[in-house]
Amino acid sequence: MDRPEIPLPQLHAFVVLAEELHFGRAAPRLGVAQPPLSQQIRRLEEKVGHPLFTREPGRVALTPAGRELLPAARAALTGLADGLAAARAVGTGEAGRLRIGFSASLALTVLPGLLHTFRQRFPAVELDIREMTTAPQLAALREGAVDVGLLREPPAAEPGLDFRTVLSEPFVAVLPKAHPLAARRTLPVGELADSPFVLLPREVGPQLYDRITGLCTAAGFTPRIVQHAVEWQTVCALVGAGLGVSLAPASIRRIRLRGVAFRGISPAGARTRVAVAWRGADRNPLVAQLLTAVTQDRPTAS
Repeated sequence: MDRPEIPLPQLHAFVVLAEELHFGRAAPRLGVAQPPLSQQIRRLEEKVGHPLFTREPGRVALTPAGRELLPAARAALTGLADGLAAARAVGTGEAGRLRIGFSASLALTVLPGLLHTFRQRFPAVELDIREMTTAPQLAALREGAVDVGLLREPPAAEPGLDFRTVLSEPFVAVLPKAHPLAARRTLPVGELADSPFVLLPREVGPQLYDRITGLCTAAGFTPRIVQHAVEWQTVCALVGAGLGVSLAPASIRRIRLRGVAFRGISPAGARTRVAVAWRGADRNPLVAQLLTAVTQDRPTAS
């Protein structure tokens, strides 16, 4: 048997009349006159197939059918109100789910403050945080698997994606503490020419890889890379084990590992850029809210 479709105004009228048990008091609450209210109740009773109220002079009471319908009617109206409130919250960027990709090294700089700021402003938003290097982040953004990326050394241009710089920081040399150059506070990049290098593989961050090898080329040598590692913490651990040296963003100094020294380099003007990335055509209001939070929580460059 087909279930009758009941308009929400009829349910609303029914609930208000059930609470007041008086047409004269219920009508003003609904903003209607008594005759239209009586018509709505009659139409609802026709759909139900049974009287919902007994009507006697000066007295209105719920019938057994009315008492049975009342909890369901209230639940339907409450569910609708909750659904509308949730939809409005998502539409304004105050609730919903935001998927954020981030490069691991940004957990040492941009990410903690950004998440703290965003969480304070939008506590109802569910954050899905995914650690991934730059190249996989760009692919995930293009495919719609993440909404926002926080990455290092973004490409100059990427079809469909927009970028905003949030931080630039200098490079440092990463050395074993026993390395002769570790006694220096600052050293020219060219003095690393005879040392083996530990670097991230180019495929996980082509622009950053090229920036680092470009520093070496500008200093007159091609780095002799003996080991690759996907994460900077692993790079530092391998350097501390004596496998080689590296050049890294200055924030990597916050990784405290025994046997590793971080030293400034010259020329000092070389810097690496951190950016937020998103799909330019994305109209998700949560993305706009995160971009605002990024701007407000812009960290100081190292």
